[in-house]
Amino acid sequence: MNMNKMTRNTMYAAVIAALLGTGVTAPLNLPSATAYAAEGFTDLGQAGVYQAAMEALVKQQVLSGYGDGTLKPGQGITRAELAKLITMTLSLPTGTAAASLSDVQAQDWFAPYAAAAVSGGFLPAVNGSFQPAASVTQEQLVNAVSAARKIDPGFFKEAYKTAYTPAKAATRGDAAVLLYAAQSLKSDAAAEVQGIKALNPVTLEITFAQPLSDNEVLLDPALKNFVFDNGLLLGNIPQLKIGSQSTYIVPTTPQKSGTKYTLTYQGKTAGTFEANPNKLTLNAARQVSNDTLELDSIFADGVTDYQNIVAFYKGKRNGLDFALDGNQSAQGKTYQIVSSMRMKQVTVTPEGGGAPIIATYVPFTQATDGRQAPKFRLPNGVTLKAGVKYTVTSDWATLKSGTFTAAETAPLAIQSARAVDAAVLEITLKQDPKDELFASRSVELIAADGTKLTAQYRFTSRKGAVGTFDLMNGGKLAAGKVYTVKPVGGWAAAENVTLTAN
Repeated sequence: MNMNKMTRNTMYAAVIAALLGTGVTAPLNLPSATAYAAEGFTDLGQAGVYQAAMEALVKQQVLSGYGDGTLKPGQGITRAELAKLITMTLSLPTGTAAASLSDVQAQDWFAPYAAAAVSGGFLPAVNGSFQPAASVTQEQLVNAVSAARKIDPGFFKEAYKTAYTPAKAATRGDAAVLLYAAQSLKSDAAAEVQGIKALNPVTLEITFAQPLSDNEVLLDPALKNFVFDNGLLLGNIPQLKIGSQSTYIVPTTPQKSGTKYTLTYQGKTAGTFEANPNKLTLNAARQVSNDTLELDSIFADGVTDYQNIVAFYKGKRNGLDFALDGNQSAQGKTYQIVSSMRMKQVTVTPEGGGAPIIATYVPFTQATDGRQAPKFRLPNGVTLKAGVKYTVTSDWATLKSGTFTAAETAPLAIQSARAVDAAVLEITLKQDPKDELFASRSVELIAADGTKLTAQYRFTSRKGAVGTFDLMNGGKLAAGKVYTVKPVGGWAAAENVTLTAN
């Protein structure tokens, strides 16, 4: 090392230490990247996997050192330090400390950064305080950086140089690595498609030059951003693959075999791909109720629900989540991916020449009962006839056992109804359906004066035999009024079931 440079840096450290007292541990603003170069920090050379990121942030005059000439890459980072690092690295606006923050004074060095963190939502207040000296876990670090950069947290989990452990304390080196990665990303408008692959007739794998922002993976913006020709539509939001930084599983409506499609992303031609003619191989069709059936698939046969392999559900699948490589393989086995069933339909044809019936996917039933078994429902008022054999077909999947004989199935029975408040009620069945049979159902509430209100099931709200229903179109229960409850469409029986509004 250049001795003059080392002497000069040592002098800076000595002067600062003399001004602030010995044993200084507070982070300091360095004179300049030129006067106090990265090489002057005595522990930077031992920073290992953190070195490149920390050196880059030091040269940008973003990352500060300590009075003893160290950076302390392995030291835990505080909320105050992180607020400053995020604000400066990402060039976010600072502000004046909000009066509501009980532990932040205007003269505090971290005051403008605490204000930026709270107003920006990436380090929110805790019971009215900022807690500047509190430590930060790795999960909190990931969430803070992803919120500030508006990027899926999965990207920053994968950017970790060491094993990501959510509850473990985050270090200054961890923060430098994640923020340097965040800084390297382009703006949302610069999103660029690098590759498109049709995995099956309803699933694409699309790789971008960088991760999509939080806004880009919301349904409404995604529907505007992803535009296909030849009648193909986006089926649901893109989902980041586990183990990938910018490769997404993208559901579509069924592709037509032999058709070539062009994707336009954010108004720019992004690439072309040919429809994949290989339909998904599902296991069997089964009757669930008098108007609902399910199509199941078996993981052991190499068919996986997409929730098992996307970052959003990682850690939420009771150990079923895993990473697939670019060939959709893991541990030597290749998998078919059943992506979102939103907008999907199947054809149910009765034996003997009856008219085919179109059944539509019931939202949020893809894996709600712990199995890969999305539910499909016949049109309102149409039921399966007991003793009749039905065959289920689709243009996106084949079934090993696609035929079943309908059984005599009694409708669900409503035992009681209770008003939770003026706009919400609970419906209790006589027996726990042990499945999402409430999904897409509604009930009508009829008062003695003829007033009618309609309430619809709140998706995934079922707890045993009890489901939550919300009044539609701004309807409100009138206090003290008694309503008779009647299922809409014959999905359940309700004998003399009433509720009294609170």
